[in-house]
Amino acid sequence: MKKSIFSLAIVTLLFIGCKKEQDPFQISKQHIGLLTDSTQVKDLKAVFANDSVVERLLDNEFTFNRTDIDIFDKTGNKLLTLTPKVVQDSTSTIETIKVLDARFKTEKGISTTSTFADIEKNYKISSIQNTLKNIVVFVNEINAFFTISKSELPSELQFDTNAKIEAVQIPGKAKIKYFMIGW
Repeated sequence: MKKSIFSLAIVTLLFIGCKKEQDPFQISKQHIGLLTDSTQVKDLKAVFANDSVVERLLDNEFTFNRTDIDIFDKTGNKLLTLTPKVVQDSTSTIETIKVLDARFKTEKGISTTSTFADIEKNYKISSIQNTLKNIVVFVNEINAFFTISKSELPSELQFDTNAKIEAVQIPGKAKIKYFMIGW
């Protein structure tokens, strides 16, 4: 009997000792650091206890009464911008996260300092959208879309919003402006 209790205690201690702590800057399909796809707005101050959480109500004809929540580290650097699914609802979960700080990285090492070649090497590109000033590269595998300035493209593609842009037309050294995760 004493042997069984001793064995159980050792197994428990090993399990607790081997438990991996969550990296506060790791991005995956369901989480960014300690923020998950089920985190509610009311829990953000606890999730980002060492950071500043600033809620902004954007009320004009272009933002459609959207509330953005900015996360700043203690030195004032903007880390993330969160957009809740429901405006001014503390029980709402987060719909999109704009990643601004280079410390946040996907499991395959992609951050805001990465290039298009890094994305292409590590993930299957789902689609590419051409907008007025940027191109948006979608990666469904991690629910992400990467924004690259059109100034990074060859000149013949920079001003044509109707052009269908293919991955082979984007220079590998094209830098990521920012990227977003959508849940």
